[in-house]
Amino acid sequence: MTDMYATDEATGEGWKLLLGDSCEELARVQSDSVHLSVYSPPFASLFTYSNSLRDLGNSASREEFFAHYAFIIAENLRVTTPGRLAAVHVQNLTTTKATHGVISMTDFRGEVIRAYQHAGWLFHGEVTVDKDPQAQAIRTKAQALMFQTLHRDSSMTRPALADYLLLFRKPGRNPVPIQGDVSNEEWINWARPAWQAFHDEITDALLPATDDSGLILPRSVWYGIREMNTLNARVARDDADERHICPLQLDFIERCVRLWSNKGELVLSPFAGIGSEVYTAVKLDRRGLGIELKPSYWRTAVDNLTQLEHETLAPPLFEVASP
Repeated sequence: MTDMYATDEATGEGWKLLLGDSCEELARVQSDSVHLSVYSPPFASLFTYSNSLRDLGNSASREEFFAHYAFIIAENLRVTTPGRLAAVHVQNLTTTKATHGVISMTDFRGEVIRAYQHAGWLFHGEVTVDKDPQAQAIRTKAQALMFQTLHRDSSMTRPALADYLLLFRKPGRNPVPIQGDVSNEEWINWARPAWQAFHDEITDALLPATDDSGLILPRSVWYGIREMNTLNARVARDDADERHICPLQLDFIERCVRLWSNKGELVLSPFAGIGSEVYTAVKLDRRGLGIELKPSYWRTAVDNLTQLEHETLAPPLFEVASP
């Protein structure tokens, strides 16, 4: 593994993208200045994004991953305005026979929650994001979702892996109330808890999520997140790496930004990738700050934000065509 570390900076109307390591670059961000964070961290060592030793995806163990990740969680707390939120996208992880010797699941979601709580964040709530099991089976080739497994020995089947949105709140009073641009009907759909949504079909089989004290936790289910509604990632892929990139769905980011920030406020993504969170924030009249370690991803993020500026500033077609 080599570490060709580089730093750079690009800015535009309402956005800034930093090339570098979030462990270091977050130190440049003013305390209590970020109004919302939206991001998806590397899922331990599930994917290889680059050959950098600074990349969390290159951790040798889960313990090493969380020791590294702890620096970013702590800095994220420092830069966040009191009373405001961090919205973290995660997924539970599977083990394989070839790598781990057994086929099972690991509670990555729970480990992220405990890491945030240890750093001083308050666990504020969570959302389960509905996924299509057939599409996931085709995309990931997961044997546990295959029809042949269902009919050969269904003891080896399991539900599709859901995405989770974990909400963490910085202690303190929010100095500026959020007057979101979300309708009452949208809120009813987005805030509906899982056990209420399925109450007519499942009773005792589906129990509310609880924490260690037995208290019911507020967990919603988000439907209608289009899995393919992402920024185009193909141009960011390098031949020298695993060429894996996982941009968050724009629908997912939009809900977070509209719910938990005001127009004109600052939205942070410490794992910016190709700029999806910053792009969506700017498109929704917020300001965006992104930090990305990998140069090819960062360059694509800059291109995406620059293109958005051009689209925003360009006059409508009928004005261009008129005499």
